[in-house]
Amino acid sequence: MMNRVQLYQHVSQRCSQTITQHYSTSFSAAIRMLHRELRYPICAIYGFVRVADEIVDSFHDYDKAALLQQFEEATHDAIARQISTNPVLQSFQQTVHRYHIPQELIDAFFRSMYLDLEKHTYRQRDELQTYVYGSAEVVGLMCLCVFCDGDMDLYASLKESARALGSAFQKVNFLRDIQADYQELNRSYFPAFAYKGYLDEEAKREIEADIEQEFARGLQGIKHLPARSRFGVYVAYRYFYALFRKIQRTSHDKIMQRRIRIPNRSKLMIMLRACIRHQLNMI
Repeated sequence: MMNRVQLYQHVSQRCSQTITQHYSTSFSAAIRMLHRELRYPICAIYGFVRVADEIVDSFHDYDKAALLQQFEEATHDAIARQISTNPVLQSFQQTVHRYHIPQELIDAFFRSMYLDLEKHTYRQRDELQTYVYGSAEVVGLMCLCVFCDGDMDLYASLKESARALGSAFQKVNFLRDIQADYQELNRSYFPAFAYKGYLDEEAKREIEADIEQEFARGLQGIKHLPARSRFGVYVAYRYFYALFRKIQRTSHDKIMQRRIRIPNRSKLMIMLRACIRHQLNMI
């Protein structure tokens, strides 16, 4: 029988899980492939990240900077007090403390969120790298803290591959959403696109080569993850890699005209193939 505090903690976890399920069917499907003890903490990380993303990407009729600052202050307060009346932050602070997520990762994440409000064009590679580190790579590192569960030697050995995988996922999203980001949010993340104002085939191939290398480094890390997390992360990898391959097969002009998607039936096949490869130890 749960006491009232335990009930609140459980409801907070379910809140983050609901956010994950409604905002990303693909990611939530991959999370279901994790060991059950890992599902809530990963949803807690996703729920936290999603709320911040929505502030900077969707709340156009409100003072985004004020809302983001308020959310950041509430995050720090929740972690310091180990309690929050915000269910998303309650589940997140529990995960931060349980899995010893470094404050530096959270601070880097917020720095990139503020960049989304202040900076719209990335003309230098190092500028893009700084943004991607805070917006995506640290999220991969937060998840890695959960997967390693206190094994700091394992965390250190997989840190760079986790960063590479997070970066690859983010850059695939950038390519997929390049039209919407430019036309709706006035953002251009890739330096080659920022300078020319359009994506030509040469620039597209250069970006894809960079992403391909990051996927390869990320896959090497997946092979060494603990068994409880390996398959779920591999499913996410296979989905994003399939999306990446579809983008590669799509011409640069068509990417500027429509958003590339993976149909639901194809997602199911990706998951089944991933399951077979995992069972046969063919990762």
